Amino acid sequence: MKASTREWIKKAESDWLVAVSLTRRRKIPVHDHACFHFQQSAEKYLKARLEEANLHFPKTHDLEELVRLCLGIEPLWSALSSAGKRLTKFGVRFRYPGNEATAAEMKTSHQDAKAIRAEARAALGL
Repeated sequence: MKASTREWIKKAESDWLVAVSLTRRRKIPVHDHACFHFQQSAEKYLKARLEEANLHFPKTHDLEELVRLCLGIEPLWSALSSAGKRLTKFGVRFRYPGNEATAAEMKTSHQDAKAIRAEARAALGL
């Protein structure tokens, strides 16, 4: 595995661990932050897969687009497109006042990121 791919994975796992720990907060829930880190983890795992395959990818938070770019090397990942679409909104929109994620959205973002993480880790031999 390329060193650059390992760096993407390291960052993806860091976001994953932060997001999971945030889902366990009860007193003061931080749904927005958990959703953001789930989105970031999934984004970085998709970019890790592209990096390992030497496929160029743009600077983007659009996970549906990143999944599409992966389809040439992982055709079965078309099933991840809807997860990518749902996660994309958490990359920017919920980081600013006026938008708040719900507990249900946090749960869905967890499931979506978990699916992308599992596929990427399997494809990368992790």
